[in-house]
Amino acid sequence: MANTNDLLNRINRKYSKMSKGQKLLSNYITDCYDKAVFLTAAKLGEIVGVSESTVVRFAMNLGYKGYPDFQKALEEMVMNKLNSVQRMEVTYGRISESKILESVLRSDEEKIKQTIQDIDENAFEAAVEMILNAKKIYVIGIHSSAPLASFLTFYLNLMFPNVVQIQTNNSSEVFEQMLRIGSEDVIIGISFPRYSMRTLKALEYANTKQARIITLTDSIHSPMNMYSSCNLIAKSDMASIVDSLVAPLSVINALVVSLCMKKQDEVSKTMEQLEHIWDEYQVYEKDEIDPIDDRIKMPYLKTKEQK
Repeated sequence: MANTNDLLNRINRKYSKMSKGQKLLSNYITDCYDKAVFLTAAKLGEIVGVSESTVVRFAMNLGYKGYPDFQKALEEMVMNKLNSVQRMEVTYGRISESKILESVLRSDEEKIKQTIQDIDENAFEAAVEMILNAKKIYVIGIHSSAPLASFLTFYLNLMFPNVVQIQTNNSSEVFEQMLRIGSEDVIIGISFPRYSMRTLKALEYANTKQARIITLTDSIHSPMNMYSSCNLIAKSDMASIVDSLVAPLSVINALVVSLCMKKQDEVSKTMEQLEHIWDEYQVYEKDEIDPIDDRIKMPYLKTKEQK
């Protein structure tokens, strides 16, 4: 895993030889990294009081190819440091109140585009094969990642007999559920900034048991990848009041579809059985346009005509 303090180390090593303007930039980044990460080169220069070209030279002096490369390093440094209050402050500064719907949808659209460009298709195919060949499948996701874990578990249960979504009310409970995990099993860990230490510890334990580990996270530098042999990368929005998990959900959708394609016969039989059960036990109501006859549904109720 990359050192998330690398940017600060570079600044510290070169600080004594920097120009006055570069020192101003260094001080601002060190003190206000949570704001600097979202600024363009021009805006950063304006705030600090230097030219845009000075900002670009500053980035290159630190060893980066240009400002975009520097900004990525800054993003890696801060992504796990923003607390809830800082995330709210950043969101309020980025989104116009009159264009909330458009801004959020366009941001989600951009995350999906970035995921398409960055995701490793070989890793995706490897994940599919690992799941197909697993004796038992464990899924873990905590906090905002929990709905993703539930969604994935629901569909995996339609295809495989041995699927466990790890309940995460406390650390002890996590390890109790993983007690018998082994080398023939797979665990899928889902976590995005701010990363869950409980999920990380679960993956660490699975690694000691030689289980195969798949992660769904936002970056190759995510701590979730420390123990993983198969990393699925999906972009999320680390600076938002609500975590943007549209792209990760799309990756899960793709994973489910791919698994269904590999197990078409089994899935078809399962769905036929479920449709029969749903119909027999009236799990789903019919549309109001075609209502169920209550006399059939509840024969113990007499109609007025029968009285």
